[in-house]
Amino acid sequence: MLSSNPTALPSYMPRPVHVNVPSPFSSSSSAAAPDGGEARLARERPDQPEVWALVEALDAYQGPLYPAASQHLLSQDELLRPEVRFLVVRDAHNTVQGCAALVLREDCAELKRMMVRPEARGQGLGKALVAALELEAAWAGRPLLRLETGVRQRPAIALYERMGYRRCGPFAPYRPDPFSIYMEKLLG
Repeated sequence: MLSSNPTALPSYMPRPVHVNVPSPFSSSSSAAAPDGGEARLARERPDQPEVWALVEALDAYQGPLYPAASQHLLSQDELLRPEVRFLVVRDAHNTVQGCAALVLREDCAELKRMMVRPEARGQGLGKALVAALELEAAWAGRPLLRLETGVRQRPAIALYERMGYRRCGPFAPYRPDPFSIYMEKLLG
């Protein structure tokens, strides 16, 4: 189900998209959602403290895995630029469970800053985020999606491959890097 809600976004950012996704919590879990177990995926600002804390957790996780030259991070200011779409998944209790960004480039769109909380993984939230970013890219007229991920991100690589992304060579602004895997998908 899609709906629009123009809350808390600067005027240059289009209205947010709300997509109901299955809850990451089973009905038998103590954290079961009281409203039927649906999570909310919407375009939000990355500079909210609880959202930025998740981005910082991503950085803390990846920091020791890769040399600094192989970490291609976007800052909070960069994520607030008009060409960026930033999506957040919240559970029924309004807790941030995941986030991801889409950077609209001249000839493609690039997926960036993808993170789902470890305790919420394996429940389809990553797939929902990628699918929503693909929809954002299509709406923006960018049918070619690309991404760079680290070689040690096996679950993420597997997710992207299941969703139809194929390995490719480095694309701008990247250079060959033994710690990076580059992937792309043409929406059809």
